[in-house]
Amino acid sequence: MRTNQPQTIYLKDYRVPEFLVDHVDLRFELFENGARVHSTLTVRRNPQSDATGTPLVLDGDSLTLESVALDGEELPADRYENKGTELVVPGVPDNFSLAVVTWIEPQNNTRLEGLYKSSGMFCTQCEA
Repeated sequence: MRTNQPQTIYLKDYRVPEFLVDHVDLRFELFENGARVHSTLTVRRNPQSDATGTPLVLDGDSLTLESVALDGEELPADRYENKGTELVVPGVPDNFSLAVVTWIEPQNNTRLEGLYKSSGMFCTQCEA
């Protein structure tokens, strides 16, 4: 979730991540009025985390969620929560593949982050 004010993060508050993402596949379908993004994540629970049974939580904004599939099976809407800027998927196994399809509008992305459109040209900006 984005805020306008920087937030201080203290070492004492650090927790190891509950999940690790081993592989990411991205595919973009570009259209004049937007883009469909297909992402497939290979995910596993972090053995260094003491959290068990926690849901997977993914952040995102300025997008429309189209579908979610767990291990190749499309999930009905009652199997996940779309909280606007968070996608929460409870009941995930220790190792799984998650495929998410979203719709974005690069032409309306004025932050010039991620995929955006400038002078009619699609551009990307990713932090290294």
